[in-house]
Amino acid sequence: MASLTIRNLDERTKAQLRIQAARHGRSMEEEARTILRDAVKARQPDGGGQGLGHPSQAHFAALGGVELELPERASLPAPALLVDEPPTATQAPANREGEG
Repeated sequence: MASLTIRNLDERTKAQLRIQAARHGRSMEEEARTILRDAVKARQPDGGGQGLGHPSQAHFAALGGVELELPERASLPAPALLVDEPPTATQAPANREGEG
């Protein structure tokens, strides 16, 4: 667990925190943790734990959607050759103008 120190907290705020903690039946430290947790949680976008595309998928789901059959990959893609870089054993030589 991480530790957090809050310096220069004015006495009025500290007293109000103490009163609020007592009302909720918890320590000032637990009250501060709860306040921070709730404040951070309130600022998070409400995606329900879903990915970025979930709202779009949910919106268009009523249209029936589409299932695509993806072909099997026959080979792995080869990395691009940089200028003046000799091809490796797994790369085919580049077809340069005037060659082959």
